Amino acid sequence: MLLAWLVFGLISLSMTEGHREVQEVFAESSSQVVLPCVCNTSSHVVTWRKDNQDTVWRQDKSGMQFWGYRWLQRGARRVRCPHSRLERGDCSLHINNIREGDGGLFVCGFTSGGQSMTRSVMLRVIKVSFSSAAPVAGMKFSIRCSVTPEPLGASVQWRLNNSTFVSASGENLETAQWTVEERARVTLTGEWTCVVVHRGFEGRASASLTVKGIILPPTDDTRVYAAVGCAATLPCVFSPGSFPSKPSWRKLHPGSSSKPPGHLPPSFSSSSPASKPAWDQSARLEDVSLEDEGRYRCAGVVGGQSLSRRMQLVVAKIDRSISWRKMVTLTCQLTDTSEVTHYEWVHVTYDPSGTRLVKSIQVGKTLEMSKVNVEGVGEWVCRFHGKDGLLGNVTHRVAPQNGHLTGSTSSLYNTSIALSLSVLLVLLILILAQIYKNHQRRKSIFQFSALETILHVKSNERDKREKSHVKT
Repeated sequence: MLLAWLVFGLISLSMTEGHREVQEVFAESSSQVVLPCVCNTSSHVVTWRKDNQDTVWRQDKSGMQFWGYRWLQRGARRVRCPHSRLERGDCSLHINNIREGDGGLFVCGFTSGGQSMTRSVMLRVIKVSFSSAAPVAGMKFSIRCSVTPEPLGASVQWRLNNSTFVSASGENLETAQWTVEERARVTLTGEWTCVVVHRGFEGRASASLTVKGIILPPTDDTRVYAAVGCAATLPCVFSPGSFPSKPSWRKLHPGSSSKPPGHLPPSFSSSSPASKPAWDQSARLEDVSLEDEGRYRCAGVVGGQSLSRRMQLVVAKIDRSISWRKMVTLTCQLTDTSEVTHYEWVHVTYDPSGTRLVKSIQVGKTLEMSKVNVEGVGEWVCRFHGKDGLLGNVTHRVAPQNGHLTGSTSSLYNTSIALSLSVLLVLLILILAQIYKNHQRRKSIFQFSALETILHVKSNERDKREKSHVKT
């Protein structure tokens, strides 16, 4: 009998402690939350209180509902217990538009079998805030995760764009660092999430951060690839909505950025067309040459902060040579090959309908063709790849002439024009010489026409005298 009473007492004590157990609920500021409370289906009187003082919501035996004045927002009720759920024994409290001040201990009271029962829920409100909503790259700023009420012994983890954030010092911020201090950079732009874990319960809150700066190129010393004779764009794009003042471009001397700037290429143009937004200060080279390779720097001022980005222009070309064995060798040349992992040669031709046909030939920096015939006609494209994919390409065009390979189409065209012009010039000179010769002959004849007339008259008179003398 004594053992039975002891067991009954332990069960009662455990039930009483269960009723007193506090459940933790985390909610993000400005969001919605449900505070759980399972009650008896026969309960008619249900009361929700906060911190054992203020009444949040109450329903009496008649079914009338009452709200605390702090939970009314411009006449709208921020809290409710859906009637359909009450009938099923669910007395959970629904709260809209959570505020930091809403955090605290909530108690759900109801009657069950003539006894008063309670359920306790601790609401903790999480919020992520920044010391500057839109810092400029280079400025110091902080990110803070606040929890109201603040839990003791909780751990916090920071995530940026769904990835664990690693600080500039290389520290993985998985410990209880409620405030992160960093120097702003464009790579910190995105959604910051604070994950809080306390007594087995987890909560999180997020906020978006925009860092004003140069977003393209994303980092210094980014390489831009271009082919000789083609156009190229040097990107310099600031954060959308930025209006950089004093934009400028410079070509840096090799190995040093402290020396005076070099001369920009003749085809360089940094003027922005009206169609481009103000934050796009990209430049363009219309006709790239080997001399254009090197490092460039774009700069501008945003929010009083000077911003700049360095980039390197890598120029590609194809060298063509013919050996004594009449073998044509094409070599893919780049002014900087540090990022190149492999080369690929592609042969491009066009059928009579103009359809482009692509055929991969081989891998390697050079391409050697032992059959020098019309099969080599078309475009030979050298594609150079890096560890992250295609970096760029350069094209060499070959046109047919008497069944043999020539250089580019443009060189053959220029040679034909030169020969035609030479022949026409020789013919023109011969025609002009003949015209001049005929003109001189006619001119000499006209000078003695009067003398011939006089001699002709004298001759006729002499003949008449001789005839008259014979008659007499």
